Amino acid sequence: MSTEATKIDRSARHAASTLAITNHELPKRSTLGAALLSEWTKLRSVRSTVWALILTSGFTIGLGTLFSWAYLHRERNGRVRDVLRFDPTERSLNGVVLAQLAIGVLGVLVMSSEYATGMIRTSLSAVPNRRVLLLSKTIVLTVVSLIVAMISVFVAFFLGQAVLNGDHLGTTLSGPSVLRAVLGAGLYLTLIGMFGLALGTIVRRTPGAIAALFGIVLILPLLAQDVCNLQGPPRALFSQLLVCGGA
Repeated sequence: MSTEATKIDRSARHAASTLAITNHELPKRSTLGAALLSEWTKLRSVRSTVWALILTSGFTIGLGTLFSWAYLHRERNGRVRDVLRFDPTERSLNGVVLAQLAIGVLGVLVMSSEYATGMIRTSLSAVPNRRVLLLSKTIVLTVVSLIVAMISVFVAFFLGQAVLNGDHLGTTLSGPSVLRAVLGAGLYLTLIGMFGLALGTIVRRTPGAIAALFGIVLILPLLAQDVCNLQGPPRALFSQLLVCGGA
């Protein structure tokens, strides 16, 4: 068993034993609260959680700032169409594309790691109600993901606009639909984390769940875009199943 798996095993055993004692002492209505405390203990004591959250913030902030800087130093072609189509908010939030993978993997590991180490049996012995166990994992992951995602997207936005303002291309949160876009990016990352948790619960195998996550999040949108670019009868057929602009 690897060092990471050993640490997961130890933290899960400690959290599960604490939960079992707490459940014995507290009324049944407090089971969810004890389960939440147990899941929080397991989540914060595993090194992979810290790295996944660091990567989520790093990709969101670092790549967003880098893409904004790269746009300022691009080769100027002088085409008016490129200037009119430029979206400073989108440019500063481009890091979300890779950040979604990091936070999605975190969601997968929240559940699949327990199946990999066999600690799911200990968790279920402490919380026999599977719905309560899954609900507690979902709540803890959602709260942590939401906090990290929102902080990351707002920092990425402000840094990106600070860079773009060097060429007077930046915008502010008071601009049309800007605040909605930033909040939407944070909510999107949170939902991807929950989606990863769902895949980990269904597949139960870390490699398979991560492969499914990458395929759905990265490859499926590209295939849908290609299908929407078809012309003639194929486009009319697939546009009934997919949201294609101008269909």
